[in-house]
Amino acid sequence: MTLLALETSCDETSAAVVRDGVVLSTIVSSQIEMHAEYGGVVPELAAREHLRNFQPVVRAALSEAGVGVEQLNAVAATQGPGLPTALLVGFKAGQGIAFALNKPFIGIHHHEAHLYSPWIERGGDALVANYSNFQPNVSLIVSGGHTMLVHVEAMLKHRVLGGTIDDAAGECFDKTGKLMGLAYPAGPIIDRLAEQGNPAAHNFPRPLLNDSSDDFSFSGLKTSVRYFIRDHPALLDDVKCVNDLCASVQAAIVDVLVKKTIRAAKRLGVRCVTASGGVTCNRALRSALDAACQKSNLKLRLAEKSLCTDNAAMIGILAEQKLRLGEAATSVDADIAPGMQLA
Repeated sequence: MTLLALETSCDETSAAVVRDGVVLSTIVSSQIEMHAEYGGVVPELAAREHLRNFQPVVRAALSEAGVGVEQLNAVAATQGPGLPTALLVGFKAGQGIAFALNKPFIGIHHHEAHLYSPWIERGGDALVANYSNFQPNVSLIVSGGHTMLVHVEAMLKHRVLGGTIDDAAGECFDKTGKLMGLAYPAGPIIDRLAEQGNPAAHNFPRPLLNDSSDDFSFSGLKTSVRYFIRDHPALLDDVKCVNDLCASVQAAIVDVLVKKTIRAAKRLGVRCVTASGGVTCNRALRSALDAACQKSNLKLRLAEKSLCTDNAAMIGILAEQKLRLGEAATSVDADIAPGMQLA
């Protein structure tokens, strides 16, 4: 099976070609620099940029894979959740390509693709899906817009344990970074500056850390940082103080994510933890999850960093797996689902 996958849920235009569980090519065109001027993603600008980039990105993916459109057996695209105008570009284009080729089309839930991305491994120069050692797990999906814990009982059988009730972890990174005067997106900058800081310099709150639910809330942490900076504005003029502030904010976020994930895994009796989504690129989070899993004798699978941010490779791998397991194709008349919930 040779499948073309498309991803345009937010501010990355991505296309990938997948064949029998192997990613033959994956192209991502990012809009970060364009949106940095506004301190966040502007939906209308994102959609216009997707329209501009779409054809070059798809052509590049097909060319790199050495695949012609006549060789495609199926087409997949992100159906939701995401920005409506951005989703429209990739989803409707995917439907059009599938209709023109008279091939199956499948719409993919963006979070579900993240959920199974930790099982895509680096095999030599290629990314390869490896479900042979799949096992039940508790999965942490953490990004700019979402933070959730999911119990994955078997392949394509999962249930959400808890999620974001206000600000997501990635949003907290970016908003606290903005309060410090850091550029957008602030998450990677905080990650870098925190390496030189003291995570114990400031004791910021760990929202819902001791709550029995699996939900997450980071608005209180963001507010605490805002008031702290208001009361200590001179700290922002000192490089060491900024590094300490970054390290302390990061420590609070990571502490909540890791402890709630491990607690859920122990409660459910699973022996494996996975993590994916853009914030999973954070080095402190990856290190803390590794240490906590080793301490609790849990296996840890982290998504490849190239698969943590929005990409079509994970969309294609999941779509191919769904088709192989007999899941029905999506109608070429189906619509996008911007508020799509993970079942």
